[in-house]
Amino acid sequence: MSTGERELRAWAYLTAVAEPPCAPLIDLVRRHGAEETARMIKARALPADGAAVATATEARHRVDTAARDLETAAAVGARLVTRDDAEWPAWSLLALDQASTAVRGGAPLALWVRGPHPLVEVTESAVGVVGSRAATSYGEHVAGRMGSGLAGAGWTVVSGGAYGIDGCAHRGALAAGGLTMAVLACGIDRDYPTGHAKLLAEIGRRGVVVTEYAPGTTAAKHRFLTRNRLVAALSNALVVVEAGRRSGAANTAAWARHLGRPLGAVPGPVTSAMSVGCHQMIADGEATLVADEVAARALVDVDGRDRRRQSPSRSTDGLSPEQFQVVEALPASGGLSVDEVAFVSGLPVDRVRPALAMLEVKGLVETSGGVWSLGGRR
Repeated sequence: MSTGERELRAWAYLTAVAEPPCAPLIDLVRRHGAEETARMIKARALPADGAAVATATEARHRVDTAARDLETAAAVGARLVTRDDAEWPAWSLLALDQASTAVRGGAPLALWVRGPHPLVEVTESAVGVVGSRAATSYGEHVAGRMGSGLAGAGWTVVSGGAYGIDGCAHRGALAAGGLTMAVLACGIDRDYPTGHAKLLAEIGRRGVVVTEYAPGTTAAKHRFLTRNRLVAALSNALVVVEAGRRSGAANTAAWARHLGRPLGAVPGPVTSAMSVGCHQMIADGEATLVADEVAARALVDVDGRDRRRQSPSRSTDGLSPEQFQVVEALPASGGLSVDEVAFVSGLPVDRVRPALAMLEVKGLVETSGGVWSLGGRR
């Protein structure tokens, strides 16, 4: 067995040996590496400060299904992504690393991933869309339109793969030809709910399916609550379409607030029990009122950029704020002196001069006889 294979098996063993999240286990891996940590757990030869790990792994440490789990994952086109891999979404999960373990926080040890796209790229521009499983026709319509609009603008739509709002958001994203990510509360080889088997297969083929649970792990209520923190963490912002006063969506929203993610909520009919949670979040100032995908994007992308654009579409894109102020101060025809540019822009002369110099290099302004005017590339 190669060194790389031994290392991967150690990671696979560790994903199953303790119920996630387990911050003490992650800390031990950071200090000793995956292989050594796995050896210590199996041999019950943990360091003096390893009592928490010993307790967390007591029930499962004798069972090593790593080889079988990796084979099972490979059979469904999945892979194990660890903290050592280039596609690990470290930035997205940083807030979870710092979260309080008292509320079942902490980042995942590793992630089982199904799909052709690198996880770190998929999470760079992502918006979570969640809501009630018992969705109304209104909520389903809004979620589908939200998913389609966000994906069409280049955003990854993150949700939990459940019935109701989640499924509609995923389908909307797929219909738009965009990316969507389903975060599961079970093993990567399980389709839960079973009625979404085809949907999850399509997400795995065109987007990403992700879970922290080892293959074979069944869905359970506590795992859904734990999963919700990943939906919030892997999203740049979260939108709740429909939610009862107490619901899984409300729990995900609480995680978004805990992690500092922008939170939006869609208003609904005042007579709808499925919108009570959203109305409460808006009334309490916890969530911004979101009526469409444009407002959802504005939660995190205030300038309304379309994420499908890979290069600047205007000559002024990419300018510093001061350079933009200066170029905007110049008239469409004619020119101004440096002092006049300073007056119009409201910037000091000693900051206008270097801004003009850089703008001249970019071809956006030109000067003649001490008078500055817009250049040919404007």
